[in-house]
Amino acid sequence: MKYKIALKHSEEGFSASVPGLPGCWSQGSTEEEAIANIRDAIREYLIVRDEILHGSIIREVDVAI
Repeated sequence: MKYKIALKHSEEGFSASVPGLPGCWSQGSTEEEAIANIRDAIREYLIVRDEILHGSIIREVDVAI
């Protein structure tokens, strides 16, 4: 599965967030470290999401933009 990430550089290093997963973000001293850390954050985010949704009826809807 692929997710778009937003990287921002600052004096402290790099921050990374996932626009498609609200609240999912991480950071690192280098771009590579930030990307590795956001991969871990995405995995953890999806685990928690699945736990929260456990037992729910899930449906998909089409949305036209």
